[in-house]
Amino acid sequence: MQVFNSNSYEQTVSIGERLGSKLRGGRVVAFFGGLGMGKTAFTTGVAKGMGINCDVSSPTFAIVNVYGRNSELCHFDMYRVSSWDDLYSTGYFDYIDMGSVLCVEWSENIENALPADAIRISIEKGEQDNDRVIKIDGCDFEI
Repeated sequence: MQVFNSNSYEQTVSIGERLGSKLRGGRVVAFFGGLGMGKTAFTTGVAKGMGINCDVSSPTFAIVNVYGRNSELCHFDMYRVSSWDDLYSTGYFDYIDMGSVLCVEWSENIENALPADAIRISIEKGEQDNDRVIKIDGCDFEI
């Protein structure tokens, strides 16, 4: 497990960018952590690291936001997903089969559907309001 401390939005984006630069299609990045912990900020960095120039926004209402010319990055919010039918309707499995990188917020809700090689990222509040402790497990490379 790799552990990072972030004291700002910019640092969280930077850590995500370092991960994104090493990701290849078909990988699932599963986020665990409460509201406002920086999951979307981290995904912004992943997009940058993958060379995707876009404005990343939370997929809360859309459930999935797709980035890149060929759907290289798919950003999911599984907060309201509570059944296998719900999960299938999001296109989750289709995007995995297409070889997209998936960043999945609220992965707690789809734990049984995560691939064995999913990169698991837990983001927790640190000592100060802006501090975050980011734990990354399942990486077969150093970030």
